[in-house]
Amino acid sequence: MNHKDLDVWKSALQLTEDFYKKTVDFPKHEQFGIVSQLRRAAVSVPTNIAEGAARNGDKEFIQFLYISLGSLAELETLIILSHKVGYLDDANHDDLLSSITQCSKLTYGLIKYLKSKE
Repeated sequence: MNHKDLDVWKSALQLTEDFYKKTVDFPKHEQFGIVSQLRRAAVSVPTNIAEGAARNGDKEFIQFLYISLGSLAELETLIILSHKVGYLDDANHDDLLSSITQCSKLTYGLIKYLKSKE
């Protein structure tokens, strides 16, 4: 299974791009704090999907998909915090949370599919 053909990977890659773009205007003093953490977590989602797809079998792939879900939960927490401290307005907050939810649903769906093949 090639990761580039997976909707979940495409969604995760778009999510990562969105996070990079929407964190540009965060305060400069957060570049090595919350911005760095957000971006690392965002990058972790599609990279773990890609790495898992390249592994030897569905069991390993599922493990990497769960790691991606963990990164999505981390992103959700950081977005909520960023909104609470005033770094994100309501529209960007809602948009990013919606993207996280969509990516999570796709990831859970792929896990369910892979498990059904066992």
